[in-house]
Amino acid sequence: MSLTVNEGRALDRAIELETDVVVIGSGAGGATVATELALAGFRVVVLEEGKHVPAKQLGEMRHSQSLRTVWREGGLTAAFGLGDAPTVNVTMGRCVGGSSVVTGGVCFRVPESILAGWSRDQGIRELTAESLDPAYSHVEKAIHVEEVPVSMRSRSTTLFGEGAAKLGYPLVPLRRNTKGCDGCGRCNFGCPHQAKLSVDLSYLPRAVAAGAELWSDVLVDRVVVENGRATGVVGRTVPSGPGAPTRRVKVRAKTVVVACGGIHSPALLSASGLGGLRSHVGRHLTLHPGFRVYARFDESVRGWAGALQSAYSDHFMHEHITLMSLFVPASVIAATMPGVGPEHMARASQVANIAMFGALIHDEGGGYVVRSPFDREPTAIYRATKKDGRAMRRGIQIIGETFFAAGAREVYLPVLGSPALDADAFRRYDFENIPLGRLECASQHPLGTCRIGRSAKTGVVAPDGGFYGVDGLYVADGSVLPSSLGVNPQLTVMAVATFIAWQLREKRPRSSTFA
Repeated sequence: MSLTVNEGRALDRAIELETDVVVIGSGAGGATVATELALAGFRVVVLEEGKHVPAKQLGEMRHSQSLRTVWREGGLTAAFGLGDAPTVNVTMGRCVGGSSVVTGGVCFRVPESILAGWSRDQGIRELTAESLDPAYSHVEKAIHVEEVPVSMRSRSTTLFGEGAAKLGYPLVPLRRNTKGCDGCGRCNFGCPHQAKLSVDLSYLPRAVAAGAELWSDVLVDRVVVENGRATGVVGRTVPSGPGAPTRRVKVRAKTVVVACGGIHSPALLSASGLGGLRSHVGRHLTLHPGFRVYARFDESVRGWAGALQSAYSDHFMHEHITLMSLFVPASVIAATMPGVGPEHMARASQVANIAMFGALIHDEGGGYVVRSPFDREPTAIYRATKKDGRAMRRGIQIIGETFFAAGAREVYLPVLGSPALDADAFRRYDFENIPLGRLECASQHPLGTCRIGRSAKTGVVAPDGGFYGVDGLYVADGSVLPSSLGVNPQLTVMAVATFIAWQLREKRPRSSTFA
């Protein structure tokens, strides 16, 4: 199914639109809400800041081209560590389809222990395994969630699995939103075969076919609120190049849905005068800080041959650690090997012998997002609790121990300035005192900054996604999740967005006349 997109940068004049629902953001949350409401007969307008890059075109790009074209800030956005906390590279998409275009496609349902915590600790009893099951099943069918076969595991993952078995814990197959995957390992940079069913392939074409109007290259500056009710948005087109003009865009709507993600949704709400010192807008940022450990083997590994992500282990979830298979481009591995000059060249030349595994942390939510007065991009600050710090250090140690159990000659830790370590040096390494500020951390999972709460005293939105204090305003993306999940959130974001959309479907009349 083809996708028709109106390009804001091609406009030669200001425009005003009128609709039932305007959705800001076309990623996992926004695309889901837009599609469900369009299929239900609502007039829907979707506004996306990024450009539209057809999936086939993206799949033909080099890694560096993909970074420049569809990743926000070229993949260099960061949440700055405060105190004893790492600075975390937060990668996000900036294109039609949002971050779903640049993720590995991993799909988990939220662990029931997390749901139990939401109910027990925060009084959110609407989000249960039973209430979310229809939404999960609906999304899983739409994006074709399937298990990654063992045959598609790379040698890198297989070696780690051998070490894990020797240490007494299993690897479990991952589930991903793919169909026809051949394990080329390019999921984050554009699938050459369009086998990863990101929302630009699985949801948005259905929304447009049902009548939704999708605009790229439109940056929303603020939500318009009149007499306690959201009545639309105002924004501008993103210029086609240096010196190119921008055009004003105004949309009047009965319902406004903010779906800009965990970093940008709170920034937009703040820019709209919604939030403040006593508000939870922008607070409680969690990131699932993740890191990877390299290991060098005597044998050729060629870890790029196989699915980018294929297996995981939740054996250490009680320590807030999820172990996750992955493999980054060989050029990145070579560039980040330790050493200078000839030493670095010697290690970089061994990239075919490198295996890799990663971990993400179920963190406790001490970060926050503030709007920058100087720049479009908000500032994210990350804090780590003592429990988070213990989990980070322990996760690195577990991966290293597992690789040595599999026969690795040496490991390379994600600690700035750390040398390559053989088994003896690894055993002597002072893991408990690693300064967190020296960790190389990354995240694709900013959550919690507009979290669901029982009231405005504990959250930003109600369990139906409605913004406390403003009628007709909803939030439907990762920012509404009340805590980190400890697992990849894409499927849960889409299930919760579906849950919100289904409730909106029942609440809002289908009308072509703006009241």
